[in-house]
Amino acid sequence: MENVVRNADARRLGWLAAATVVLGALIGAGAGLLTLLLYGVERVMLGYVEGSGLPGPFGVPAVRRAISVMVGLSIAGVIWYLLRTKTTKVPSVKKAVGGARMPIWQTVLHVVLQIFIVGTGASIGREVAPRELGAMLAQRFCDLFHIDGEHGIDRRMVVAVAAGAGLGGVYNAPLAGMFFAVEILLTDVTLEKVAFGLGMSSVAAFTAALVKGHHTFYDITAMQPESTPSLMLFALLCGTAAGVAGALFRKGSSWAESHKPSGKGILWQMPLAGLITGLVAVFVPQVMGNGRAAAQLGFSTFVSDTAAASGAAQSGASTAASPWTLLANGAADSGAASAGAGTGAGSWLNALGLGFAPNAGSTLTLSHAGLMLGVLLLTFAAKAVVTLMTIRSGASGGVLQPGIALGATLGAMLGVLWMFAFPMDTVTACALIGAAALLTASQQAPLMAMCLVMELTEAPITFFVPVGLAVAVSALVSKWMLGRLR
Repeated sequence: MENVVRNADARRLGWLAAATVVLGALIGAGAGLLTLLLYGVERVMLGYVEGSGLPGPFGVPAVRRAISVMVGLSIAGVIWYLLRTKTTKVPSVKKAVGGARMPIWQTVLHVVLQIFIVGTGASIGREVAPRELGAMLAQRFCDLFHIDGEHGIDRRMVVAVAAGAGLGGVYNAPLAGMFFAVEILLTDVTLEKVAFGLGMSSVAAFTAALVKGHHTFYDITAMQPESTPSLMLFALLCGTAAGVAGALFRKGSSWAESHKPSGKGILWQMPLAGLITGLVAVFVPQVMGNGRAAAQLGFSTFVSDTAAASGAAQSGASTAASPWTLLANGAADSGAASAGAGTGAGSWLNALGLGFAPNAGSTLTLSHAGLMLGVLLLTFAAKAVVTLMTIRSGASGGVLQPGIALGATLGAMLGVLWMFAFPMDTVTACALIGAAALLTASQQAPLMAMCLVMELTEAPITFFVPVGLAVAVSALVSKWMLGRLR
């Protein structure tokens, strides 16, 4: 009897190892290809590819921005209408973990559409697509090898871990991928689930990087080198504010999701959402896409007056790629637009007196505090409203990246005020704390949120301390807030 148990355990371990390597590699390759697809859509529709040197469509002519997002959501609206009314519906990842079947070609088309609309400029996250692809591949893997039968492996666990690996692969964030599986989908943290999830997410992240390359998603080099005691106080304040804001955003996104059009309404609501997004993007181009541009605005808020006190420095490359610089200079510096067809944003920023020099450290000063707060507040409000509107119109996608964008801009707003009392704390550090705290509240997943933000920014490990405190406060405040909002 003992030998039978040992053999069963050995077979189980072998199948888990096989699933880790095979599924992880397949999901990673898929995540890498989806990223390349995003870049291709951006190149065709907007004439640029997002990256560390250009985090958003700042140099794209305003007319092209508006046309791109409207055309993208119009096309997607027609296809989604047909998918949802004429064929088998694609279930959510949570339903797939619960046993709902994910059809093959419908899921693939559904995934591609999500990437397509983000590439055209729709304000929604792209992280759901690789998670759905991972869940679908896991179901077929389990079918092929009869898992959840003679091998005794929990099929639900395999599908959840594979979905998390999709997240880990697309963002090169294995810790976040693992925590997404065990904290959100399985809501059960065990040694086996953690090991299985971390292993598959790591394989997926490694494989995806081979396909799409590797780079730091957010530039936070304008942050001070070390944490400070005062930053711990800021974490308490920011965690509270982010907890409230994140709870409201979660409530809003749930409402938008539950009120999506179920019939022909999607055929006019999604084009309308595209039109409104395009009009907003004429003056606020950072509102477009999954949130990278808006978040980078918060992370790149570097105030030269306080650099000596904080020990922070912003390189020439980071200054040139800063959304503040790109907004002020507009298409004139990029050569992307002809006279009279600029970004729209650059003209009004310069009219308000925000001039940018090419040398590092000369971009923003304390005298610009009011303007910084105004631009950050406008970005925060526009991103929240346009994202919820896009979901409400019928689009499918995620809210992880929009949540990070909202948190980074909220943290930066509070940081601009904070630096007057504590100049040794940079706005970038405050934005980092805000991003993790608000994402925690909106997802109700503190471990996943903290790890995702830290992995995407490649932040120094010493900042886990203030970030962790803000995340803890945000989790408690948001739980209380959501209870009150029921």
